[in-house]
This record gives sequence, structure tokens and C-alpha cells, in this order.
Amino acid sequence: MSLPKRGRLVSLLCGAVLLAVSLNAGARELAADADEMIEVEIATVGVAGFGGPPVVLLREPGSREVIPIFIGVNEAGAILRGLAGERSPRPMTHDLLSNVLSEMEATLERVYVDAIVDHTFLGVLELSLPGRDERLRIDSRPSDAIALAIHAGASIHVAPQVLEAAREIEYEGLDDQVVVALGITVAPVSDDLREALNLPDRPGVLVSDVRGPAADAGLQPGALLLEVNGEVVDTPLRYLELVRDTAVDENVQLRFWQEGEESEIEVTTDVPPREPMPRPRQDVPGVRV
Repeated sequence: MSLPKRGRLVSLLCGAVLLAVSLNAGARELAADADEMIEVEIATVGVAGFGGPPVVLLREPGSREVIPIFIGVNEAGAILRGLAGERSPRPMTHDLLSNVLSEMEATLERVYVDAIVDHTFLGVLELSLPGRDERLRIDSRPSDAIALAIHAGASIHVAPQVLEAAREIEYEGLDDQVVVALGITVAPVSDDLREALNLPDRPGVLVSDVRGPAADAGLQPGALLLEVNGEVVDTPLRYLELVRDTAVDENVQLRFWQEGEESEIEVTTDVPPREPMPRPRQDVPGVRV
């Protein structure tokens, strides 16, 4: 698709969304009190049971829990790409919707997972729009909403009754996938990466991104995370488990190797604020479809 055609498509979509907003199409009230919902951190993607459907794993601070919520295969891929900081040079579905919101100067502020009805999770997008005092809440599948939240940097809030029901779902994590906890994105470290980054031959996981208190404390991308609360970290999933198991109301102790020396920092288990993903460059030459 040429750039002018794509621009017209975005304009048409913006017009359709503005019309829907004016008619309150798709809007609905929350099924739970927003003030009682709990902010969670997107950790990674796993599977329900043994070889079951994909689930997104949400870290609930202060409860020593990781909560699974069912999602679709496409959304699982979008969430994993987002956690890894990857963005397609051509817009996928969630990129397109994010672009539409940007063109409208609308901001996705929050995502809610507010109810389970007939074994189906329900979600809501909360948008702020220019010229409108009240925020708009739009019905959504949680999987779409969570994938979009990664792109937009929106916070995610889950109703207590949803968290309680989701605790009954059995799940398995995937050791070879990226994991996010405490605002720190970690991934397996290969021999090639160890050599390229001059990392020591010790068990650990590679820090590929960091934000929030851990970044403020000096942790940087490219570090080798060695221990959490004195326990060795050998896989991304093990990192998540050790963060999850941190005692309530206690900080997490992190030991890492960075720039030729070992360091240790202490980080709160609170959910750090997310940041919107950068938009891909549009000036790359070549044929686009």
C-alpha cells in the first residue's frame, strides 16, 4: 500500500472512530469499582495447562502471585513482540489502532479487566480525548486491550474477583521467552551475546531493557542479572518466580554484573510506569506493501 493510500485509510478510520465516539458506540460501564481494581504488570506469555491455549501472565505486586488470563494466538505474538521492544516496520492490527488514536490526539490511559462472564474475560479501554472532559470507556477483549496497552504505555488494572478466578487456571511459562518484572526486561543470554558484550561465564539472564526505580538505581541494558534475593537466576522465568516470591512489603535485592564489576541494588515491587513504544521510522527506502 502506498503512503498516500495508507494516510487515507488512517483518516477514514479516524473519522469512523470520531463518529462512534459521538454516538457512544461500544461504550459501557465498568463491572467493578475502578478504585478497587489492582494495577498489574505484564510479565510474559505462557500456555494454559500442558500445550493449551496461550495466556498472558500478569504480576500482582504485594500478593506473591502471577495471574494468567486467556488470550488469542495473534495477541500472544503481539504482546511478546511488545515486551521485547520489537515493532513491525509495517503496521499490524494493534499498531494501526495505536496510529489511529495518535492521529486523533487521543490517549489510552488505562486498560481494565473487570469481569468474567460465562468463562470469558471482559475488558475496557479508557481513553482521554481532546475537548472532552470525561474519559471514554470502550468495551474490548482483554487480549486486544493488553496488546494495545504495551504500545501506548497504558496501565493495566484488574478487578479483585477476576484475579481470584484466574488463580484457578493452571499454566506453564516458557523458558525461552522474554520476561518483564519490576520494569526490567530479561532474556536468555547466548554464547555469542556473552562474547559480544564481554559478559562473564556465569549463570544469569541478560537485561535488554530497564525503566523505573531499577534504572534510577543504575541498572542498564546489557547487564547480566545474576541473583534475586540471594538466589541464582538461570532463566527469565526463574527471574519472574523469584520476584513473585518476594515477601509482601519487602523490596527485591538484585545482584548484577555491569561494566566489569558486580553491583547490588534494592527495588520496590510496585508496578513502574510504562512508556509508549517508539513509532517505527517511515523514511526507510524500498518497496512497501
